[in-house]
This record gives sequence, C-alpha cells and structure tokens, in this order.
Amino acid sequence: MGSTENGHSVGRQFGTLAVHAGAPHDPSTGAVIAPISLSTTYAQTSVGNPVGAYEYTRSSNPNRDNFEEAIAALEHAKYALAFSSGSATTAVVLQSLAAGSHIVSVSDVYGGTHRYFTKVAAAHGVDVSFSPCVEQEVEQLIRRETKLIWIETPSNPTLGLVDIRFIADIAHQRGILVVVDNTFMSPYVQNPLDHGADIVVHSVTKYINGHSDVCMGVAAFSSESLKERLGFLQNAIGAVPSPFDCWLAHRGLKTLHLRAREATKNATVVAKALEASPHVISVNYPGIDSHPQRKIAVKQHRDGMGGGMLSFRIKGGEKAAHLFCQYTKVFTLAESLGGVESLCEVPAAMTHAGIPRDQRETAGVFDDLVRMSCGIEDSIDLHADVLQALDLAVAAAEKNGSS
Repeated sequence: MGSTENGHSVGRQFGTLAVHAGAPHDPSTGAVIAPISLSTTYAQTSVGNPVGAYEYTRSSNPNRDNFEEAIAALEHAKYALAFSSGSATTAVVLQSLAAGSHIVSVSDVYGGTHRYFTKVAAAHGVDVSFSPCVEQEVEQLIRRETKLIWIETPSNPTLGLVDIRFIADIAHQRGILVVVDNTFMSPYVQNPLDHGADIVVHSVTKYINGHSDVCMGVAAFSSESLKERLGFLQNAIGAVPSPFDCWLAHRGLKTLHLRAREATKNATVVAKALEASPHVISVNYPGIDSHPQRKIAVKQHRDGMGGGMLSFRIKGGEKAAHLFCQYTKVFTLAESLGGVESLCEVPAAMTHAGIPRDQRETAGVFDDLVRMSCGIEDSIDLHADVLQALDLAVAAAEKNGSS
C-alpha cells in the first residue's frame, strides 16, 4: 500500500510515476528492478518480532507492496489493495457489506460482475437493483438500505458513460459509497477518485498488466476506514496475487501510458472506419463525436481520449457477427481485453452469455454486437483487417439468408 505523498509521487507526471512509483532501488544490491520475493514466510528474531516488515506472504509481500504503492500513486489514492483477480476484488468489496444491504448498479456491467451480484451476493443477503440509465433513475432506486452504487464507465460492452461526479454528489448526501470499475479506461485515461468516487477497481488482467499473461485485480481508495475494512478482508479471505504476478503487473504498468495512447489512436481509426461502412448498424466508441455521451468523455477522460475498447452492431445479424470474428486475421477471436494484441468477441455468446437475453438486450447487448479491443499494432493493418472481415462476413450472412 502506498500514499501519493511518497517521494516519487509529489508533482510528477503520469509517465514518470508509472516508471518510478513503488520502484525503489534495492538497498543491498542497487538493483534498479526489484527482485521477486518468492518466500512464503519470513524469519523472526524472537517470538512475534520478524526481521523486517514481513511475516507471511498472504498478509503482505514486498512485490505486492510495490505494486499497490504504484497503483495508489497513479489513481491519486492513498491506498491500494491487490487481489487474485478482478472478480475477487468485486467479491471483497461486496463482502464488506452487511446482510440486508442494497446496491444500485448500472445494467451494462461485465458478465462476471452481473453473475456475482445475482448469484453470490444475493445468497449473502445483498440485493442489487440494475438500471439502464442510472443518472435518471438513481434517486428513485435508492433505499434506506442502499450502501453502495456500482458504476462501470465506460460500461461493458456498449461503452455507455456515467457522470461520476453527478452520481457521487447524490450518493454522498445519503452516506452511500460509489465504486467505479475503471478497467476499460485504466488510470492513465481516467481517475474516478478525482470525480468523487470512493473506490476505484480494476481487472489488472487488462490494461494495467497489458500483456495477457497475468490474472489479477486491484482496488484503490483514500479512506482510512476502507483501508481497515478491506485490508482485513484481503488477509482474511486470502484471495491475493502471487509475488511473481505482482512483479509482472508492475512491469506492465510502467508502459501503460504508451500503450493507452497507441490503443486509443488505433481504436479511433477503427471506429471511424466502422462508422463509414455500409455493413455497420451503429458504433459505440466514446472517442468520437457520434457517441451520445461524448461530453462526459471530454469531462472525465484525459484529453477526451476514448481508450482502446469499442463495440458495433453488424448487418447480417448473429451469423454475421460470428463470421466477422472468424474472418479477422490481425484481431484474434478471444475473450478479455487490454493486451498489446487486438482481440474481438461476440458478448452475447461469450463474455455476457450468462445474462438472460431480455436483460442483455435491455442493456443493448444484442446478438449482432461485436466487441473489439484494439492493441498496439499498426493502425493501417487493423483498419484493413476490419474492412476485409466486414465484407466477407456480411456477404456470407446474406448468402445464407440470415440478414
């Protein structure tokens, strides 16, 4: 865990912080990159007196501490806690609520979050109300038992935006916490705590690590009471990442600003190409003016950036959507997002398949929706790949009479 008041953080820009926060030189060897501390236990000089700051790796570990310090600095938080996955992060935040608590959530959330809310939290006596337009409905949905409002902005997979400050002002008048899942944007593009959120969560698996080789999550916040409550649960539940995963994620974090810029550039090129195509019904990308909530992106995102994620509805229905993902040659058909490589998928049949059809479609997740994660390849290749796959997919769907 780290504070933005540490020597690395004060007055430094994002790229400098990304490289140096939580990355002290090793005092014994001078190593610029921290060693990986794989030991699960640490010697004590006498009973209850460990040699250093560590006793047992589930409770704390040097590599985890370094990573948490870096995330805290980049999210403008006092503290950060790392977990074994984004889903474990969600679980710990929800576990901190008492039975009988109520949550308001945007409808268009990651399928795993929806699954946890409806299948696990419900079994623990926590009730969740979903809203497709939370800004308009939040005051009507709040109850006496409401303890938390859960926001994804942009949402997954329709890239809907929520005005964090607007929701936070309403929530805080009633003593309700606001949690923002910032996975799609990363700390480089958006800092929800600056807009009034109480907790920001990430699937570190995605943009923060950025190389599709770590499964991990993190929560960042500045409240002392949250530090005590969530820190206790981090240790008690024990859903913590390995030292090696923390080391890898910290390494990935150092290039986040470079990757986020390139991914945004590529997604903008692809979104504009899709928007101009006769094979496309609609495009969801907050980095272009056609997005209905573009003003929120300009307000909340660094330089109005749209990030690397977009989705679109293809003509030709479900058949065309599936074929598009099979015909791409640079984009890989796979779940997940935020890596250096570009990915595509059909949420209704993959990441959001567990959500009932009527609920999916209310949130805008139709069978013909394709989600794309733009990586850091050359934009000219991504542009060409999308256009050739569109032509082939729509032609094949029309030939089969599926349109």
